[in-house]
Amino acid sequence: MSKFNTILVGALATVLFAFVSRNQIESRQRPEDPKKDVKNIVLVHGAFADGSSWSKVIPLLEAKGFKVTAVQNPLTSLNDDVAAAKRIIALQDGPVLLVGHSWGGVVISEAGNDPKVAGLVYIAAFAPDNGESLNDVAKAATPAPGNEQVRADAAGFLYLTPKGIFEDFAQDLPLPERKVILATQGQWAAFTTGEKVSKAAWHEKPSWFIVGGKDRMINPALQRILAKKINAQSLELNSSHVPMLSQPAKVAAFIANAASNVDSKGFASK
Repeated sequence: MSKFNTILVGALATVLFAFVSRNQIESRQRPEDPKKDVKNIVLVHGAFADGSSWSKVIPLLEAKGFKVTAVQNPLTSLNDDVAAAKRIIALQDGPVLLVGHSWGGVVISEAGNDPKVAGLVYIAAFAPDNGESLNDVAKAATPAPGNEQVRADAAGFLYLTPKGIFEDFAQDLPLPERKVILATQGQWAAFTTGEKVSKAAWHEKPSWFIVGGKDRMINPALQRILAKKINAQSLELNSSHVPMLSQPAKVAAFIANAASNVDSKGFASK
């Protein structure tokens, strides 16, 4: 190799080394992209129910690659239910999309303040504001007819009559499925309806809302009011109070879309 070629090769090597070194330094200094896929979905059931109310949605979300966990609410107080949700949130390995149905909307409004929660999804749910209870929220619209089928036992726990389950809670499900809901319904401490949320997470976390257009437990008009109030991206389904059981594919798709459009810092993607 000639002296000229040796000098040329050396010069090129020096330039290449400088270029690589500069890129390495810049890559270390460049801030990481804050957006991460939210892969953890935590589902919070409502009153008169248990975690099996998500039985049709869970496999659909898992098929999309999400890690899904359903909370089992004790339904004994707001604090107890929030604590149950937060225990499940703590077990997740990254940011969480928190989903609540019915009374579960009250629970996620409080539990959603957990720093791991990136977004909230309300499904035919209550969404109280700071210092509000379920009773406070319900005053904004005429009570739905299913409320007439709520009964209290001697210990002060609420339950729904068979008529309430069959005609008001899950009227768009096949009869065998309605019978399972009746047999598995959770009794709900009556005083919880007056317990107030201290800080509503939807003020700071992006939110989504599914309205049950044929809901006979929570007036659909109230659901529309709440969805607008919390500035939620919303979808209305022609469903009963349990769209996750009567229209699971649409509910799962809505939840998956929410998870894909919120980053780990709790900002909705544009």
